[in-house]
Amino acid sequence: MAARGSRTVGIGMDYSPSCKVAVRWAVDNLVCAGDHVVLIHVLSKSDHHTEKQLWEEHGSPLIPLDEFGEMNLTVRYGISPDGEVLDILNTASMTKGVKVVSKIYWGDPREKICDAVEDLKLDSLVVGSRGLGAIKRVLLGSVSNYVVVHATCPVTVVKSNA
Repeated sequence: MAARGSRTVGIGMDYSPSCKVAVRWAVDNLVCAGDHVVLIHVLSKSDHHTEKQLWEEHGSPLIPLDEFGEMNLTVRYGISPDGEVLDILNTASMTKGVKVVSKIYWGDPREKICDAVEDLKLDSLVVGSRGLGAIKRVLLGSVSNYVVVHATCPVTVVKSNA
């Protein structure tokens, strides 16, 4: 693993309550000055936004944090960044010197998050857990369980009380 302060940390992001807790945990407990944080968004293959045709195979270009507010991400990519998450990341960027970017993929979240680990050469990955019960986890599948088993970097699953 890379030395502290030069790592690339991915965070699976869908702006759910569990993802917000994962972002907060990563900023408070994992990332250090000089680290890079990549928010990994995975949208459904059925989404038909303008940028999907250009970037569907390998994901969008990296989108810097300071462009989140400038770009109309809802129109271009179909995501609406959450103000609370952006505040957490802006604070980390300013106080810790963390560089934050976002990348958007289309497809199955389990597979695309694992692809992102390879594409982005992540040193670590943080994902939230919805806290599915055993039966729902078997029927619906768990993104976090799949990623823990298949990702090629260390994965931290952050449980939410939400």
